[in-house]
Amino acid sequence: MKKLNIKFKFFQKVWLMLTMLGPGLITASADNDASGIATYSMAGSRYGYNFLWLLVVVTFGEVIVQEMAARMGTVTGKGMADLIREKFGVKITVFAMLCLMVANLGTTISQFAGIAAGAELLGLSRYIVIPIVVFVLFLLIMKGSYKGIEKILIILCMAALSYVIAAIILKPDWGEIAKAAFIPKVTSLDGDYLMALLATIGTTITPWGIFYMQATIVDKGVKVEEYPMTRIDVIFGAVWGNIISAFIIITTAATLFKNGIVVEEAEQAALALAPLAGEWAKVLFSIGFIGASILAAMVLPLSTVYPIAEAFGWERGLDNERKDAPLFYGLLGGVIIISGLIVLIPDLPLFKLMWTTQAINAILLPVILVLMLKLANNKDLLGTYVNKKWQNYFSYALMAIICVATAVLLFDPIIA
Repeated sequence: MKKLNIKFKFFQKVWLMLTMLGPGLITASADNDASGIATYSMAGSRYGYNFLWLLVVVTFGEVIVQEMAARMGTVTGKGMADLIREKFGVKITVFAMLCLMVANLGTTISQFAGIAAGAELLGLSRYIVIPIVVFVLFLLIMKGSYKGIEKILIILCMAALSYVIAAIILKPDWGEIAKAAFIPKVTSLDGDYLMALLATIGTTITPWGIFYMQATIVDKGVKVEEYPMTRIDVIFGAVWGNIISAFIIITTAATLFKNGIVVEEAEQAALALAPLAGEWAKVLFSIGFIGASILAAMVLPLSTVYPIAEAFGWERGLDNERKDAPLFYGLLGGVIIISGLIVLIPDLPLFKLMWTTQAINAILLPVILVLMLKLANNKDLLGTYVNKKWQNYFSYALMAIICVATAVLLFDPIIA
């Protein structure tokens, strides 16, 4: 009987943990959207296993940043935009929201670029597919009727697991991989390398992810006593998401880098899955790519508009009539339509666009992180739940890496 009780309590704890998994897992998994796959594929094909050490560092950074957002949401019951307006005033809020808007618009554009790239890989024209997707997404988001479709898209996104299987089939040198993961190595400081470095950071620790995490925690109504389980969700989500990211780099490095193939477009990226899917590699890649893109394209416009509306006190929410929240709906529609139109520009290099937008994410990230750290160290706001010193040190070190890389990237052409 005692054994049964012990087993019951164990499964009860496991079930409780599974019910708490959500915001952290979803936010971290979203890093492996189209722009994430494009970034990791380009990094792996250009630099082999070299960026694995950076991914380890970024995983720690993601855990710290997302945990701060989740903790502030739990303790204060308010979103990030709300706190920024309350503590820093209108001018700082406007600047922060402008940075968020630019970063999120770029990421949303990259999702439509992913849809276009995946469609063209299947022989479909972006000029037909993108207008249809924009129209359908616009209707689904405006009506708030996309929850059922999300489940289907999440299943399609599981195609990212194919990189894990492909890597196992390839039997790479795991000793070499472990060495690359834990011994930092900078091969150069040229523009391409720095763009790759910034893109890898920017596709993993995103401004939208910070706002989304905190807003989700607030909406879920997580209580302080429940927070230990939420912290597990954040850590598990970040680690799991970046394990998949690592396997994308490993697979592309083992297949493309070793054969001198540098990813510039979707067709080359799909070759990484050839050891697993053979002639069906393009189809498998396209399914995962398009599914991840559409899922993110449904979430990102809302994760852009909600914090901006929250920051400025506009009426917001899909439960409002359009006449009651004109700014909210206008901005929401604008983000979707502008993103779709930009992708229709003739001869636009889709993969390079996705990589560039993630680098912009990283460049703008310190603005949000500085404000976030000030809030997370405010004892009047969080009491005993303020940051530990090591969390601050790591966050500032991450910002230093971003700022130095950005400075070198911007000033190197001038000096040269």
